Amino acid sequence: MERMFVVALLLLTTHAVLAIAAGPSVIIVGAGFSGISAAKTLSDAGIKDFLILEATDHIGGRIHKTNFAGINVEKGANWVEGVNGTEVNPIWVMANELKLRRFYSDYDNISSNTYNQEGGLYGSSEVGKAIEESESIHSDGEKLSARLPPSGRSDISILTMQRLKNHVPTSALDMVVDYYSYDYEFAEPPRVTSLQNTVPLPTFARFGESVYFVADQRGYESVVYHVAHQFLSTDKASGAINDPRLKLNKVVRHISQSSTGVTVTTEDGSVYKADYVMVSVSIGVLQTKLIKFEPDLPSWKILAVYQFDMAVYTKIFLKFPYTFWPEGTGTEFFLYASERRGYYPVWQQFEKQYPGANVLLVTVTDEESRRIEQQSDEETKAEAMEVLKKMFGPNIPDATDILVPRWWSDRFYKGTFSNWPIGVNRYEYDQIRAPVGRIYFTGEHTSEHYNGYVHGAYLAGIDSANIMIKCIKHGFCKVQIKDKDS
Repeated sequence: MERMFVVALLLLTTHAVLAIAAGPSVIIVGAGFSGISAAKTLSDAGIKDFLILEATDHIGGRIHKTNFAGINVEKGANWVEGVNGTEVNPIWVMANELKLRRFYSDYDNISSNTYNQEGGLYGSSEVGKAIEESESIHSDGEKLSARLPPSGRSDISILTMQRLKNHVPTSALDMVVDYYSYDYEFAEPPRVTSLQNTVPLPTFARFGESVYFVADQRGYESVVYHVAHQFLSTDKASGAINDPRLKLNKVVRHISQSSTGVTVTTEDGSVYKADYVMVSVSIGVLQTKLIKFEPDLPSWKILAVYQFDMAVYTKIFLKFPYTFWPEGTGTEFFLYASERRGYYPVWQQFEKQYPGANVLLVTVTDEESRRIEQQSDEETKAEAMEVLKKMFGPNIPDATDILVPRWWSDRFYKGTFSNWPIGVNRYEYDQIRAPVGRIYFTGEHTSEHYNGYVHGAYLAGIDSANIMIKCIKHGFCKVQIKDKDS
């Protein structure tokens, strides 16, 4: 009887150990670049019992290609930004390793390609003068920014800086130059964008001012797969990821924690348990009710989340039966100056990137993005065509196809990337990144210097994972947040 009891106890203990070993120690919510980067960092540290839950049918998040009129184009991130500087952008390294097709974006001739609202080109000298004045004010802003205390308490908006310099763009030309200088980069206007954290911009100050447009049929998402393939198993024949630790189409709706672990529940009713969870959803999603936290996140965390802006950057692609716009050196980018600020302002043609495709790209942001997302594609095409006819004449052909991404309307993103709010410094970034018990956070919005960028997402994943590793492996679980004024 005693021997039977010992055997039974041994079997029970063995089953318990196996049950614990079978469950992941870490659940990662989201397979965007930050989530994948965090998972790889954990894997490299020997923490391989994790599970990645992704709401969509693919990894990469806002780095995602789609087929449009026979070619693959990027719905979201499109550029490697910050190249040829003193430091090397890690995304540029990956792009080179993968031999992605990428093209230097040359904006130098924009003064010769700016169109009047009523039709025809502005004189290049007139546009050049407006650009020079804008750049001069920007340089003054850099000097002012350098004098502001690091706490961020004296931070001002870019627009406030412009007002201090008696330069508030009001004409159609000045507004489109202003839009091109700021909104086109940050997806929000100067009135809401921080001066202290964007002038100068760390990405360009550290990695270089060159930007390269990715136009590879494998997709910019190749960089995400490049990282994923280094730690997730793949099918040898197709190269597709078949690792059971990655689960697609799993919409996380509930995260609860206790002193002993976390429980994650998905929309389909599946329940997963682990020791820790890493949340890598966008700041836009954190600001919605998609995921319920139990107990509720503390007030300091909620305040930090809601201080950040989730901007909307919309790239609208238009396909035509033939080319009617200028081609050749110095014609890739052109502007449309409207009295309605941000109305179909920045255009790009793809003579080099997609030869023979006859495709144009127009970028809109912020309020115009939200407005356009709520109307039909046919209405948007009609508006874009009206603008193009003013620029190139009434006899141009109608677009045959249009692609309008709807990031703001998508409940899994609620926008495209975070923007620098006024008055935010490392203190707020430490708060938004800081764990709450067993719940950790990552994403491009947690990158103090590179939020909004692909390299910011990648580096943020590494950073947040290392914070978790210190806790799991070394017991250093309390994250120190420096005082606001330090």
